[in-house]
Amino acid sequence: MPSLDRQDNVFVLDLGNGENRFNPDWISAVRAALDEVEKAEGPRALVTTATGTFYSNGLDLEWLFANAGQYHEYVVSVHELLARLLSLPVVTVAALQGHTFAAGAMFSLAHDIRVMRADRGFWCLPEADIDIPFTPGMAALIQARLAPQTAHEAMVTARRYGGTDAAAAGIVDRAVAEDAVRSTAVELAAAQVNKAGDTLGTIKSRMYAPVLAALRDTRNPLG
Repeated sequence: MPSLDRQDNVFVLDLGNGENRFNPDWISAVRAALDEVEKAEGPRALVTTATGTFYSNGLDLEWLFANAGQYHEYVVSVHELLARLLSLPVVTVAALQGHTFAAGAMFSLAHDIRVMRADRGFWCLPEADIDIPFTPGMAALIQARLAPQTAHEAMVTARRYGGTDAAAAGIVDRAVAEDAVRSTAVELAAAQVNKAGDTLGTIKSRMYAPVLAALRDTRNPLG
């Protein structure tokens, strides 16, 4: 399960040591961690990472198939988490130490900065291959955070990007050695801790207003 630590002014949220899929318990734990970061006072920033092979493998389809009657509420909760992170009033850095797929990849895009392992691991939006269309909110997030050609390729072809290719495509900001992923992310976050506060939250909320509106549309989140 996710756990939150703090290194000076940088909060480090470890998403877990499994596939870190978005089930209700996992989402609740991440939301609680974001609550703690947001309510803290003074300079601060946030790094998210994980332990093991996966950063996040996305939606928990096994849970979803077993709880099909909660589909609408589940999608709303995923959208709310993405919107919350996108508009969080601190600088956020994703340290992608492992595979980052589907909703996990979208979660990474909701961060301000991304650092990825260069030698192993993939970043991928596999929806076209697994026959699950992007919701309007998810599509809006991806298209707002990636260049048009990259968004098109990632969404339509389900390409798997290694770290170096992801950096070249602008999906991540840095591709570094395995042992430097977390430390680089913390260093980048530490340089931005003085940005935390209401002004940053307002800037993000206005910059991504259409995306946030789409993600927060609880009436018809599936389009």
